[in-house]
Amino acid sequence: MALTRPIGLNEPEQPPQGGAAPPSGEAGRVTPMMEQYVEIKTANPDCLLFYRMGDFYELFFEDAEVASRALGIMLTKRGKHLGADIPMCGVPVERADEYLHRLIALGHRVAVCEQLEDPAEAKKRGPKSVVRRDVVRLVTPGTLTEDTLLDARRNNYLLAVARARLSSVGKEARFALAWIDISTAEFRVTECDRLSLAAEIARLEPGEIIVSDALFGDADLAAFWRELPAVTPLARDVFDAATAERRLTAFFAVATSEAFGMLTRLELTAAAACITYVERTQIGKRPPLSPPLREAASATMAIDQATRGNLELMRTLSGERRGSLLETIDRTVTAAGARLLAQRLSAPLTDPAAIECRLEAVAAFVDDAAARADTRSRLAAAPDLARALARLAVGRGGPRDLAAIRDGINAAADLARALSALNEPPVEIAQAMQACRRPDGMLAAELSAALAAELPAFKRDGGFVRQGYDAALDELRALRDESRRVIAALQARYAEDTGVRALKVRHNNVLGYFVEVTTQHGDRLMAAPFNATFIHRQTLAGQVRFTTSELGELEAKIASAAERALGLELEIYERLAGAVIADTEAIKACAEALAQLDVASSLTHLAAERDYARPQVDDSLSFIVEGGRHAVVEQALARDGTPFVANDCDLSPPKDADGGRIWLLTGPNMAGKSTFLRQNALIAILAQMGSFVPAKRAHIGAVDRLFSRVGAADDLARGRSTFMVEMVETAAILNQAGPRALVILDEIGRGTATFDGLSIAWATVEHLHDVNKCRALFATHFHELTALAARLARLHNATVRVKEWQGEVVFLHEVTAGAADRSYGIQVAKLAGLPASVIERAKLVLAKLEQEDRAAPKGFEDLPLFAMPRPHSPQTQNDALDLVVAVVAALNPDDLSPREAMEALYSLKDKLAKANKG
Repeated sequence: MALTRPIGLNEPEQPPQGGAAPPSGEAGRVTPMMEQYVEIKTANPDCLLFYRMGDFYELFFEDAEVASRALGIMLTKRGKHLGADIPMCGVPVERADEYLHRLIALGHRVAVCEQLEDPAEAKKRGPKSVVRRDVVRLVTPGTLTEDTLLDARRNNYLLAVARARLSSVGKEARFALAWIDISTAEFRVTECDRLSLAAEIARLEPGEIIVSDALFGDADLAAFWRELPAVTPLARDVFDAATAERRLTAFFAVATSEAFGMLTRLELTAAAACITYVERTQIGKRPPLSPPLREAASATMAIDQATRGNLELMRTLSGERRGSLLETIDRTVTAAGARLLAQRLSAPLTDPAAIECRLEAVAAFVDDAAARADTRSRLAAAPDLARALARLAVGRGGPRDLAAIRDGINAAADLARALSALNEPPVEIAQAMQACRRPDGMLAAELSAALAAELPAFKRDGGFVRQGYDAALDELRALRDESRRVIAALQARYAEDTGVRALKVRHNNVLGYFVEVTTQHGDRLMAAPFNATFIHRQTLAGQVRFTTSELGELEAKIASAAERALGLELEIYERLAGAVIADTEAIKACAEALAQLDVASSLTHLAAERDYARPQVDDSLSFIVEGGRHAVVEQALARDGTPFVANDCDLSPPKDADGGRIWLLTGPNMAGKSTFLRQNALIAILAQMGSFVPAKRAHIGAVDRLFSRVGAADDLARGRSTFMVEMVETAAILNQAGPRALVILDEIGRGTATFDGLSIAWATVEHLHDVNKCRALFATHFHELTALAARLARLHNATVRVKEWQGEVVFLHEVTAGAADRSYGIQVAKLAGLPASVIERAKLVLAKLEQEDRAAPKGFEDLPLFAMPRPHSPQTQNDALDLVVAVVAALNPDDLSPREAMEALYSLKDKLAKANKG
C-alpha cells in the first residue's frame, strides 16, 4: 500500500506532520520537487517513473493511474500541481522487485529514480532544497538481472534485428540478429533471410526485441512485429551502420572488430544496437558480456515456429512447460544446466562431428553409475555463477552473490578433482574439467574468510562480514550493539509506562529512530499526560509515529557507531566484489563448464532411467529407427503402468535413389498415427542435440530442416480459417524443404471438400517425391493415395494395425507395411460418446454409401482430376480442340454463377466424350 502522505510543497523533503496536506500556494506554482520530477519524467517519457522518496518509490500523474490499475494498489491525490490535484501511488522499496516483476510481465518499462544524496546534505543547501535524484536504471523485459525477476531455468534474451535491402527495388532483404543475455553474459550474432526470420526468433524466444523505427513501421513487417511480445522501436542512431564498429569496439576495448571474427557489416550493426541499448538501460554499469560469437546459419537445424508448436518442444500447445519435450527430458540439477539444455533442444546441431563430441560426453557416464551420481551430487551444490557475477558487475549484487561465487568456485574445484578419476575423459569433459580449475582459489578462500555464516539479502542491511575478519569493524560493532541494547530497554520501558504492549521503537532512513503504535493507540499518546513525552511525527494508514527527547539524544550516539560500522562493511564489500570482477573471464568459463557437465550427466541419467540408446548421426540421408518411442507419451503412460508400443521407421533412400523415402501412413483415428509421426521427428531432434534417444537403435543422416504440419487451429486475428492455416504451413514446407529435410504431414486436405482435399493431398505427395525429394511421413485418411505407391518409387505404404472384436475396434498401435481400407470413424465416434441414435443412423448411411460404391465403382480413371489422357488420332484431337474453343468462346465467365460454371464444365466434358467416340 502506498504511504498516505501529502506531497510537500513548501518543504518538499520534510515528512508531513499528521495527515493534513500543507497549503498549496498559488494556483500556478510549481514546487521544487515537482519541477525535479517533471524534468526527470520528461527525459524518460516511455517509462513508468519510480521516484524514490524515503522508503517508497512514488509514481505521479498518469504513471500513478497506470500503475494503480496494473498493480491493484491505492490511488491517492495529495498536493496540487498548477492548481490541479496530483494523482499518486507508491510501492515500498523493500518490495519493489515484486511490483517490477508484475509491471514488466504486463509489458511496461520502468525508470528507477534514486536519491543520490542524504536528505541531511540537501538541508545544508537551504530549507527548500531538493534531494538530488536521477535515473540509475531502465528496467525493460530484455535487461533483467535479478533472480526475483527472472526464471532461473530459462535465458532472457535481448534481441536486436537489423535489415539490409539487397537492392533499391524489390523486397529482397537480409536480416542480422544479435542477442544478449546480460544475466549470463552470452552474446551471439547471425544472419538470415526473410523466410527464416520468424523461425530464428521462435528459437530464441527473446524477452525483448529492439528494431529501428523504420523497420518497425515497414508495411510488409508491421503485422509480424505486432504479433510478437515486447518489441521496442528505437531511433535511427541505435542502428547506425556507420558508427556500429566504433561503438562495438569501444565497449570491448579492442582496436578492431576483427577481434570478434569475420562479422558482416549487417551483423556489426545489430551487435552494436544491442550494446548501445544495454549501455542506455544500465546507465553507467557495464555487464560482463562475452565478445559476440557468430553462429553460421547452417550450423543448427532450422525449425519454424509452427513446427516448434506442433511438436511441443519447449511448452505444450496450451502454453505450459509440463507435458513438453523439455520438461520430459530435463534431469538437470543446476539452473545453468537447465538453460543450456533448453538452448541445445531449441537448436539441434547439423555437424555430425560436433554432435558426436556431445554424445561422447554423455557416454562417459553411462557405464559408471557411481561416478554419475557423485557428479550430480556435487553439481547440485553449485550456485548460479553466471547470474551472480552479472549482478555484481552491474552493481545490483549483494552478500549472497559473493557467497555464490565462493561456493561455485569451491564446487567446481571439487568436481574437477573427482572427475580426474575418469579414464581418458572425452574432449568436452576434459575441457570442462580444465575450466573448472581456472578461477582463483585464493579468491574463494578470501570470500570464505570474510563472509558470515548468515547473510542478508542486501548489502545495505550490513552484518555480512564475519566476526574477527576486521578488527576495526569489530570495535565499531561492539559500540553499536551496546546502544541497541539500550534501545531495547527503552522500548520496554515506554511500553510499560503507556500500557501499550504493541509499542515498538523502529528506524528508517527518513525519520531515524521513532516510536510506533497502531492507530487505535495513537490518540492515547497524543493526550495528556503522555503528550508531554511523546511528540507526534507521522500518521500512516495503520500506524502513528512519535519521537521523544530521550530517543533523539540516544539516536545521535548510535548513529555515529552504526554508520561507521556499515560504511566499513560496504568498503569491504566493494573490495571483495572488485576482486570477483577482476577474475570475470575465469568465472564465466567455469560457469559454462558446470552447465556442460550438468547437461551431459543429466542426459546420461535420463538414458539409464528410460533405456535410451546412443544414436548414430552422419552425413548420409539415412533415417532408420528401430523400436522407436515417443518420449513424452511413454513417460505419461508409465505413470499409469501402461507400456508404450514401440515401432520401426525407415526413411532411408532406396538403392540408387536420389532422395529419402516417403511413408504414406493410413489407419483409423486414435490408432496412433500422429504419435508415430511426432516421435520420429523428436528422435531426430534429440539425436542432433547430442542426446541418447528413445529407441533400440537409431541411424540418422543429419537433418538440416524439420517441418511439421500436425494438428489444426485457426488464426482469426489474421482472418485465417483452420484450412487456410493448414495451407499456409503446407506451402512453407513445399517451398523450403530440400533433400536433407525431414517432413511430417498429418491429414493434409481434410479441412475442405473431399475431392478438393484429395486433390491437394495427391499433388502434395507428388511434389514431396519429385521436387523436394526429402524424407517424409505423410498420414492420411484418403486411402486412394495408396495407389501412388505403384508409380512413385520412393513412396512406401504403411498402416497402423487394429482388430475388430465383437463389433468393437481394438487399437494395437503397431505400424506395419500395407494400407488400410477403413478409417473406423463410426467406432471412434462411439468411443467419444455420440448418442446411440446418431451412431445407428451413421451406420445405415455408411452401409448405403458403400453399397452404391460397389454397384458403380469409381476408380481414378473416372475422376477428371486424375484421369490420364487416352491416345487419339490427330484428326480426333483437332476436332476436340475446335469444340473446346467454340464452347469456351461462347461463355461469359462474369455472368456465370458457381453452379452455372460447374454445369458448363460438365457439359463441355460430355461433348468432348462424344467427339472422342466419333
